[in-house]
Amino acid sequence: MTAPALSMLTESEDWLTRLRSRLPPVPDPRLERSRVGTRFAPDWARVPSVSTTAAVLVPILLFPDSPPRLLLTVRASHLRSHAGQVSFPGGRIEPRDPDAGSAALRETFEEVGIHPGFVEPIGFLCDQIIRTGYRITPLVGLLRPGFTVIADSTEVAEVFEMPLAHALCADNYRVRDGKARGVEFETWELPYGDYQIWGATAGILANLREVLCGDEVCGDEA
Repeated sequence: MTAPALSMLTESEDWLTRLRSRLPPVPDPRLERSRVGTRFAPDWARVPSVSTTAAVLVPILLFPDSPPRLLLTVRASHLRSHAGQVSFPGGRIEPRDPDAGSAALRETFEEVGIHPGFVEPIGFLCDQIIRTGYRITPLVGLLRPGFTVIADSTEVAEVFEMPLAHALCADNYRVRDGKARGVEFETWELPYGDYQIWGATAGILANLREVLCGDEVCGDEA
């Protein structure tokens, strides 16, 4: 890893200050600020019509004497949509939810048993619009020590952790070609060990890398 990247990850106050200053406290509702695959919505010839709004939590584990890590899930194999895919905890925004952030915290508690009291919300990343008509709002939050993961097996097959450094390394990302409803498109792909992270989840991580690194390449992992 390059010296700037190592410094950013080991000096927690530095990268946390950067994250807090660059993430808006509320979601940006403008369609032109949302992403479709690897692009902003205005750069896409055919933006999918949004039929469902959803929210996810991007949980960062920041514990003493441990490098920062991200918590992700593998969706259950029997689900009708996105079965077996790597994702962040979250789901549809329901009428009972006051806002997207509340929906992300509620869904996180329902899916993996982490109570909102253990989450410190930091701010929001760009919305992700996917081909199935979902518009996903990502809330970034810090996980405080003391929580217990209790996965709901009807929705989650596995919960795992990934070093934040892996998501901040530009060289780890690849562009994945796809086609849906006769339209060709590109999405991000971020392999990690045996996990293939792609689609909206990889797009959210790529956006997090942009926020923390700007145009800098954070370098290879040590």
